[in-house]
Amino acid sequence: MQVGPVTLIGRHVRLEPLSPSHYERLVAIGAQQGIFRWFPYEIEAAENLTLYLHGCQAAMQAGTLIAFATIEQATDSPIGATCFLNIDSAHRRLEIGGTWVAPPWQRTAANTEAKYLQLRHAFETLGAVRVEFKTDSLNERSQAALARIGAVREGTLRSHMICPGERLRDSVYFSVIASEWPEVKQRLEQRLAG
Repeated sequence: MQVGPVTLIGRHVRLEPLSPSHYERLVAIGAQQGIFRWFPYEIEAAENLTLYLHGCQAAMQAGTLIAFATIEQATDSPIGATCFLNIDSAHRRLEIGGTWVAPPWQRTAANTEAKYLQLRHAFETLGAVRVEFKTDSLNERSQAALARIGAVREGTLRSHMICPGERLRDSVYFSVIASEWPEVKQRLEQRLAG
């Protein structure tokens, strides 16, 4: 499984490799919006979000993750970001995470289509056998969204991360495996059509 930068194109959004040309817009729409409440890093302030984006870029150059800017097709403008991370080519698995969408695009087709594009690429192009997701145990909205698309809740890693303020985060893991992809794909396509 060879995972590298790629542009994934949908009807509502396209995911293109994160680049410095996206930073200004992403910081403008993302900083101080409460988007990163459940991230295990201090990101809310503009300077922290900029450092986070630089970190994603550096990790991409090192080959440890693929970061995407989520671009709204109608306006050709960045509205958020997402990543392939924890890439394990030998075992043909990866994680979709670091996902955020600015408030005006939350609860729209943008995030659903982004997940669809990433999952389709992972299973149909890369040949993944497993795609995983993790979320803060307190983030019930994220857990409900993952369950809605058909991801299976696998369990909780207790005291998995130390968050800002020294809060110990329990992380809930979900996954989709290759044999489940056809049903998950159909479910996502129906949601996007509706």
